[in-house]
Amino acid sequence: MRNRNSRRKFVQDAIKGTAMATAVFIPSQSVLANTGIKTEEQTNDWHEFLTPPYLQNITPYSVDILFVTNNRGYSWVEYGEVETNKRGHKTSDGYIVAYNRINNIRLDNLKPNTTYNYRVVSKEITQFKPYELKYGVQINSDTFSFRTPKVNEDECNCIIFNDIHERAHSFSELLQANGNRTFNFVILNGDMFDFEEDEAQVIRNLLNPCANLFAKSKPYIMLRGNHETRGKFRAELKNYFSYPTNEYYFTQVNGPVHFTFLDTGEDKPDDAEVYAGIVDFDSFREKQALWLEKEMQKPEYINSKYKVIVMHIPPYYSGDWHGTLHCRKVFSPLFEKYKVDLVLAGHTHTYGVHMPNKEHNYPIIIGGGPKNGKRTVINLNANQENLKITMIADNGKQVGEYLISR
Repeated sequence: MRNRNSRRKFVQDAIKGTAMATAVFIPSQSVLANTGIKTEEQTNDWHEFLTPPYLQNITPYSVDILFVTNNRGYSWVEYGEVETNKRGHKTSDGYIVAYNRINNIRLDNLKPNTTYNYRVVSKEITQFKPYELKYGVQINSDTFSFRTPKVNEDECNCIIFNDIHERAHSFSELLQANGNRTFNFVILNGDMFDFEEDEAQVIRNLLNPCANLFAKSKPYIMLRGNHETRGKFRAELKNYFSYPTNEYYFTQVNGPVHFTFLDTGEDKPDDAEVYAGIVDFDSFREKQALWLEKEMQKPEYINSKYKVIVMHIPPYYSGDWHGTLHCRKVFSPLFEKYKVDLVLAGHTHTYGVHMPNKEHNYPIIIGGGPKNGKRTVINLNANQENLKITMIADNGKQVGEYLISR
């Protein structure tokens, strides 16, 4: 565990210069410089995608497809098992959602265990007046594909990244270090950023690197860390991701695994001077604890073979900062009472496999990062017989393992 001074130094170094992503999809600099919400008078002369499509919330029967354009328009998804001859768009209150830039389109009524081809389409809206709507140019993406899960899937295979801290090249380097290990979805367990200033930063350091590497065909889950709570763009961040209940905390069942995703908030007290009186994370965590106990009493939790908690700040092994101690106070008793099998965390920048002991009856797996030699990718592979955690360092060597047998 690093001391406080070393962690402060890391943040200062990261702010001074972060590595750029080596991404296939790179919007023009003029677009990146002006990606705020535009009025008709501010619309650019061109229309283009700022991101490729990326997947979230996949189930046997549905998937959410997200993408961002530079101008406002009417956007949709064309899809099908062979030909992309079906159209999906977002509706709300009797109308089709249009004249927007950030698109989140759910495809419903899909078949389980089926491969679908798809592309996204956007038609610029140059004028939007009552009875007088004018379209501009129409743009189409390339065609991509995804596969829906089986119903009552027997297995769960995913990978977990944490504490990337805007070193977007780490996504590709860690995937390369992970070798040919298979995965069906990805969990981003917090601190993908140092703080959020604008949309261009979110696109450059997360949306495009992930889309170009895997997210056009395999979904990911974005969990907020303490650094995602910082910066003037912090409240807008949620618009670029899809959550089952539009909350940063939620549950999800994947095969034999019941995942509970918690938002651990900030690591310092709410009244710390640096927050300037505009945070309230103690009550936020307490609200989650009340919700969590109700979730742990549901049949989906009770009947799942494996019960896994994903949280950025671990309840132990992260020093005596307020966030750690408060997570321990409000969450750990529930972990004990309802017998969780595993906690996956990050935050400390020091990877480790911490076995159950007299302080906690559950294992805590902490991923490392973000500097070279400290980075890890965690593999979770579960079937009806066992759940196995394998932690791989950025040099390709295994540095941690944990096995739960049934």
